[in-house]
Amino acid sequence: MAHTLQREHHSTGELTGRVALVTGSARNIGRTIALGLARAGAAVMVNALSDEMQAQRVAQEIRDLGGRAQVHLANVANPQEVQGMVHACIESFGRLDMLVNNAALRRHAQFEQLGWEQWREVMGVILDGSYLCAHAALAHLKKSDMASIINLGGLSAHTGSKDRAHVIAAKTGLIGLTRALACDLSEFNINVNCVVPGLIETERGESAGKGAPEHHAKNKTLSGQRGTPQNVADLVEFLCGPKARYITGQTLHANGGAFFA
Repeated sequence: MAHTLQREHHSTGELTGRVALVTGSARNIGRTIALGLARAGAAVMVNALSDEMQAQRVAQEIRDLGGRAQVHLANVANPQEVQGMVHACIESFGRLDMLVNNAALRRHAQFEQLGWEQWREVMGVILDGSYLCAHAALAHLKKSDMASIINLGGLSAHTGSKDRAHVIAAKTGLIGLTRALACDLSEFNINVNCVVPGLIETERGESAGKGAPEHHAKNKTLSGQRGTPQNVADLVEFLCGPKARYITGQTLHANGGAFFA
């Protein structure tokens, strides 16, 4: 597996000596982002809510590539667990340069049946979790000369979709949070951007609630092909690197033309 990954994507070395914390990085887009940042030279803290086995597999993939990685299980909606995760990152690697807020919940519910607990569960992970992680990481990011926060948005926040009011509200909130943090943190040389994946082929477990979301069916890419997690990871890696230091406060789409921003 490691040799295949090396052939698919060569290291730039642009992030050598840097450290990244990627939430929700045991599977799919988060996993690919973690691997991409590692190939570029960064040490990575791999995070999952509870799937330690899969998270450890990702960390081992990074080590097999010659990189450094550790695993920390934490619920990003829990302030104490987030503080513990950031502390573990500093204990393991001594610094923090990049925070990628990728953790999310895929939920479907008709609005009439959408209860407060369901609303708060999704909002807690996607929006509150991004706030908590950024807030906990800030003191360490301020020490970096090339710090970045990347929030992972959602296509449905721009196109709308049925049965996803809680997800769309949370993902739309990330756009506002990105712009606000870009303004607040610019004096510390911290770039903040939002990357929006669109129509990406990923594994969908029971947490998805059902099959592919409705907006996947009604939106089409220009080529007719869906993207891969690597398409998203490449954009995240670029935004974390030295060539993107003049880009902040932006919402950037990786969607193959399915939506024009």
